[in-house]
Amino acid sequence: MLIVQKYGGSSLADEARIHRAARRVAEQVRLGHKVVVVVSAQGDTTDALLAKVPAVSSSPPARELDAYLSAGELMSAALMAMALQAQGIPAVSLTGWQAGLMTDSDHGDARVRGLRGNRIRQELEQGRTAVVTGFQGVSAEGDITTLGRGGSDTTAVALAAFLGADRCMIYTDVEGVYDRDPRKHPNAVRYERIGYDAMLALAQQGAQVLHDRCVELARRYQVPVQVLSSFRPGSGTMVTNE
Repeated sequence: MLIVQKYGGSSLADEARIHRAARRVAEQVRLGHKVVVVVSAQGDTTDALLAKVPAVSSSPPARELDAYLSAGELMSAALMAMALQAQGIPAVSLTGWQAGLMTDSDHGDARVRGLRGNRIRQELEQGRTAVVTGFQGVSAEGDITTLGRGGSDTTAVALAAFLGADRCMIYTDVEGVYDRDPRKHPNAVRYERIGYDAMLALAQQGAQVLHDRCVELARRYQVPVQVLSSFRPGSGTMVTNE
């Protein structure tokens, strides 16, 4: 089975959480599955990077801002690959351009266009787990682009679609998809399963579990998406064609 797992910034915020995520990846590898890991920047790294920009430029070029912000995910990917190797799991970190995730040229809010080359498949065939930077890709001009809000989720679903993965597992700080924000409403109800259309409606209404662009990709390519908690056991919510 080919699985794509995505870990958000809160899931990788410190060394202990990186090791916890790496153990979860290692479990799947030891079961005989091939795993592609997509990572966000750690914690508030992106905000910290943005905070430094005004001291250098009051109007930074969008191309350079994308190149600068992509560093957060690159650091996460390298750390995750190191953590996996420390557990005896061969792994390699890949940037968006190394992975071949092609986008348009809309810096800061790029849309995914396809997957170029076979780098990820080659790494998997050689027994290595591919750890790919989320939130970023490369334009036809060869420039680094970023995908905007929810970009790492979009990266994960796009890779699952283009690689023909059996499942895309999104690990986050909630235990699945709820009818209301469970952090504000203690009686919120978690969905065991939800269809793409219903999930898209929730996303467009402001639910922050999955971005609407990510759900649109999942629906277009019929990618089963499982939303899970990084911190609590459970089956989460399956987003499928229902």
